[in-house]
Amino acid sequence: MNLEKVIFGFFIVLAATLNFGFFIGDLDNPVHHDVYELFAAIVVNLIATVLKFGDRTQIGAIHLSTSLVADLQLLAAAVVWGYGTTVAGAALSADLTSKIVSLSGGALFANVVSVIILIAETIMQRR
Repeated sequence: MNLEKVIFGFFIVLAATLNFGFFIGDLDNPVHHDVYELFAAIVVNLIATVLKFGDRTQIGAIHLSTSLVADLQLLAAAVVWGYGTTVAGAALSADLTSKIVSLSGGALFANVVSVIILIAETIMQRR
């Protein structure tokens, strides 16, 4: 068993599951979407992105691009959350929550694509 591949797969799947955990729930209900779960999803996605930098294959490039998309979407969600609650001084409303969750949904899609690529790459490998 290759420990590097185990760690790589672990962070890809963890990034997807954390993002899913944040995304799931009523779209406009702020109680269903925790700021710490969004923070954890961002941190794990950034770690997964760093792990993807060493691969120089075409599949590695697709892995990196999906990870960068997820990072961008999650960071945008955090910026919207921060701006809406701090700079604008508004409470976390249904409208603001739906924007944040929608952005995390885009990141979730990118994470799912990355997991599918990981599975396809694993199936294609020969012993």
